Amino acid sequence: MTIRRYTLTISCPDRTGIIAAVSGFIAQHGGFIVEASYHTEQEAQRFFMRQEIRADSLPFDAAEFHRRFSALSDEFNMDWQLSDSALKKRLVVLVSKQDHCLDDLLHRWRSGELQVDIPCVISNHEDLRSFVEWHGIPFIHVDMANKEAAFQRISALFEEYRGDAMVLARFMQILPPWLCQRYPGRVINIHHSFLPSFVGAKPYHQAYQRGVKLIGATCHYVTDELDAGPIIEQDTVRIDHGDTVDDLVRYGRDIEKTVLSRGLRYHVEDRVLVCGNKTIVFR
Repeated sequence: MTIRRYTLTISCPDRTGIIAAVSGFIAQHGGFIVEASYHTEQEAQRFFMRQEIRADSLPFDAAEFHRRFSALSDEFNMDWQLSDSALKKRLVVLVSKQDHCLDDLLHRWRSGELQVDIPCVISNHEDLRSFVEWHGIPFIHVDMANKEAAFQRISALFEEYRGDAMVLARFMQILPPWLCQRYPGRVINIHHSFLPSFVGAKPYHQAYQRGVKLIGATCHYVTDELDAGPIIEQDTVRIDHGDTVDDLVRYGRDIEKTVLSRGLRYHVEDRVLVCGNKTIVFR
């Protein structure tokens, strides 16, 4: 049985005494820390911390934790959050026609490997409706003929279904800047190249023309700059001169699935902290 945990994540200006103060606060209330990670980003002089605490070891709930911890967070000028493992993150998934990332994501969700809720799947095509509905998940088609209206609808659906994160599982549309800015650090994309190489459309074709020996995939947060948001996870596979574009696409599908699933797991477990356009990922 999984033990209920609170996950405390902190980002603040680096200085002495942060770890002692936070650990002391938890110990003072009988808290039992089961996992702890720390990192100082030297160039930014910023400190990052992640701690998992057994919920049953504390004499109060998350709301009371917030109230009591606020004085300490003010002292160190912390950006922080506390999440509860009993409350699953809600992922609103966006897809187009390709189903390999969605298929893998739904398998991991159905098997319990990925501990999330998926309240709906949104698509600009009808192709995957029966597949999604077979899983008992609402499928919503949004016509992209009027892109501004379509993205307004997508934003409204995200709010209606109380999404924590929006997952672009090969959603072959470019999000407008206003939508990216509305949900910073909450829109996650899988891009089918090893960024920053081969930004934009048909990266496998670009890679083939360039004659590279490695291709890859990148899971990243979406910003208003195309394919340039903070990177969460990446992987590669070696190719050679005998591989065709179709081979590259086939190899790439496998990488895309695993990179997206790992990136999502890091995100939903609160293992990713953003520092400018970089990420600190406490694996």
